[in-house]
Amino acid sequence: MTSPNSVAATFDLLGDRLTLTILRHAFVDRARRFTQWADRTAAPPAVLTARLAALVDAGVLARTPRPGSADRYEYRLTGLGLATWEILVCVWAWQREWTSEWALLPEFTHTECGHRGPPVVMCRSCGRDVSAHDTEVELDRDALWQLTSGRRRSARSAGLARVDARFDEIMEAIGDRWSAAVTGLALAGVRRFSDFRAALDMSPTTLTERLSRLVDAGILLRPEAGGRDYRLTPRGRALFGVFAFLLAWSQRAHPETPEPGLRIRHKECGAVLDPALRCRGCAAVLGRRDVRFEPPAWRPALDSLH
Repeated sequence: MTSPNSVAATFDLLGDRLTLTILRHAFVDRARRFTQWADRTAAPPAVLTARLAALVDAGVLARTPRPGSADRYEYRLTGLGLATWEILVCVWAWQREWTSEWALLPEFTHTECGHRGPPVVMCRSCGRDVSAHDTEVELDRDALWQLTSGRRRSARSAGLARVDARFDEIMEAIGDRWSAAVTGLALAGVRRFSDFRAALDMSPTTLTERLSRLVDAGILLRPEAGGRDYRLTPRGRALFGVFAFLLAWSQRAHPETPEPGLRIRHKECGAVLDPALRCRGCAAVLGRRDVRFEPPAWRPALDSLH
């Protein structure tokens, strides 16, 4: 039996807008009860139940009896669930800068220095800031085949409350394995249709459809007349932090699985990237308890991310 690919399992779990919404409300609003998520997301009960069950099975949430009620339960973030906070911050930063949903999103603030705004990604090994331009991606073709094969999650279009940011646009990049693989390869420097196809062993029709969707989403630029290269837009390059932290989290979530055959290496120091977040204001390395989300002016105060 083939061992599961940890990166594929991560995209199956977290590459879903309702799942990201559940986690965001668990952090920001401290939602723990089914009814709290139901009220905030307007998701169909069966779909919400399935997502919560998947997060429990993955060890991201723990289902525990509600205090004072033996037959009622609540869902609490585990240590592994708490470790998703950096992914959510990078998703928030991308939405804040690159989508029309920015007005619905809270402000990210470093509590100690008061700086408001997105942090930067840094390399823990050398302490330097890092972007897609500063890294190289090491790929194993067999691992890529595992990444893009297997099941697809259904019911991704479950309705969410209109007053909430919906993660629709970022789902074009991470919402299924094919799209995630194409976007990840583009971040790794792949440009040509033939190179995408060779790396992923996918049909021309499927690849054309995914590339077109990413062009329409403003993540890739279509080749000019007579050209062959698909290039990332600034909007596409800004996804680097999301992918870096998804990959790092996949290794933490699946320590028992074989190496995924996919690594991001920081060219300047030569280390496999272990990403962290740094405050733009004071350059401090940020931990989960060091930051808070402040609401838009029209919403009541939100608690910090812990």
